[in-house]
Amino acid sequence: MNRLMTLALLAATASVPAQALAQNRDAEAKKLLASPKFAAAKAKLAADHERIIADVIKLTEIEAPPFKEATRAAAYLEMLRAEGLTDLTTDAEGNVYGMRKGTGGGPLIVITAHLDTVFPAGTNVKVRREGNMLYAPGVGDDTCSLPVLLAFIRAMKAANYSTKADIIFMGNVGEEGPGDLRGTRYLFTKSPLKDRINYFISLEPGRAGRITNAGVGSKRYKVTFTGPGGHSMGDFGIVNPAYAMANAMVEFGKMKVPTEPRTVYNVGLLEGGTSVNSIPFSTAMTVDMRSAGKAALDAEEQAFLAILPRAVDAENAARSTAKGKIGFEAKKVGDRPVGSTAKDVDIVEIATATTKAAGFTPAYGVGSTDSNIPMSMGIPAVTLGSGFQTQRAHSLEEAMVIDKDKDVDSMAVSLATLLMLAGAK
Repeated sequence: MNRLMTLALLAATASVPAQALAQNRDAEAKKLLASPKFAAAKAKLAADHERIIADVIKLTEIEAPPFKEATRAAAYLEMLRAEGLTDLTTDAEGNVYGMRKGTGGGPLIVITAHLDTVFPAGTNVKVRREGNMLYAPGVGDDTCSLPVLLAFIRAMKAANYSTKADIIFMGNVGEEGPGDLRGTRYLFTKSPLKDRINYFISLEPGRAGRITNAGVGSKRYKVTFTGPGGHSMGDFGIVNPAYAMANAMVEFGKMKVPTEPRTVYNVGLLEGGTSVNSIPFSTAMTVDMRSAGKAALDAEEQAFLAILPRAVDAENAARSTAKGKIGFEAKKVGDRPVGSTAKDVDIVEIATATTKAAGFTPAYGVGSTDSNIPMSMGIPAVTLGSGFQTQRAHSLEEAMVIDKDKDVDSMAVSLATLLMLAGAK
C-alpha cells in the first residue's frame, strides 16, 4: 500500500462518526491485550528482561557522538541481523535497519530509536550498576530504546504473530542537537524508502502513556561578529565585536513571544577573543529559538534576524571605525520543522486505545523528536515511551531505573500499538 492509498483510506473513514471509531479501537485493543497470543508476546518480553538490560549496557558502552555513530550503528545492525530480519541496510546517512516482512496488502511501518547521544568523543561511557539503577552518559536517551526494538521482534516471533504490514526496525542517526534530525530527514527526503513509508513510530525513554503527537520546531543560528581587533590600551576607542554582540543579546532578551503556542528562545554558547588585553577580532553566539507553532517560529526568526544589523550599526556609530567596521554573519545551524498528528488519526487513536486498555492514562505531548520530520510532511507519526524510566538526561549522571514489572508493562503497550497498526494476526 503506498502513501496515497493510506491517505485515501483516511479520507474514506472521515465520514464515520469519530466516537464510533474510537469505540471500535478501544474494543480491538482490549481484545488484543486479552488474547493468548499477546500474553505469549508479553511473557517473552518478561523472560528477555535481563537480556534487554544487558543489551542496553553493551550499546551504551559503544560511544556514539554526534556525526560519529558508525561504530554503534555497525554493532546494532549485527543485532538486527541476529533477529532474522531481511533487507539489512546501512543507508547513505548512516541509518541501519532491517525488515520484518508482512503477508502483503498492508502499509509500510518504520519503528525506530536514535543511535546518537549528546556526548562528545572520549566521554567515559562505562556503565555503573547500583541496585536497580544504571548510570552512564547516554544510557537513557536514547540507548535504552534500541534493545526494546530487538525484544519486540523476538516477542512477535515467540507469539507466532504475522502482520499485513512490512515493518522496518531501525536505529537512526543524528537526532540530537547538531545532528538536526539528519537521519530521519534523509529517510523521508532522499532514501529509497522516502515515498513508501505510511506510518512512523519513534521510541524515546518513558513509561506507557507517553504519546508525543506534535513536534516543536526550532531554528538555531551561529552569529559571528567581526572587527579589526587590537590592543586594549593602544587601540582603545575602536569598535569592538563583543559590544556589538552584547547589543544583540540584550535586544534578543527583550523580544516578546507568545505563550500560546509556547514559544521560547535562548543564547546557549558564547565564543571568541584571544586574550584579556586584546580587543577581539571575532566573537560568536549560538542561539536557539523554538515554538509549537510554525507562524510563531517564523515570526521569532525574522525578529531575531532584524536585531543583528541594528546591533552592528549601533556599535559602528558608538566607536571609531578608522581601522575597520564591525560586520556579522548569521549561519543557520539547525532547522527542525513544526508538525503534528491529530488525535483522530488512526496511529494516535491506536496508541490511545492500547494505552487505556492496559490501564494507563494517555498523556499527549509536544516534543522535538525524529517524528518532527514526518509530522511536518503530513505522514502519520508518533513518539512513544519505550518502557524505561530515566533520569537526568544529557548529564554525566544520566541514569535508567530497572523495575522489571513496570518496564515490561510499559514495553507491552508500545508493542500492542505496533501490532494493531500492522494488522497483526
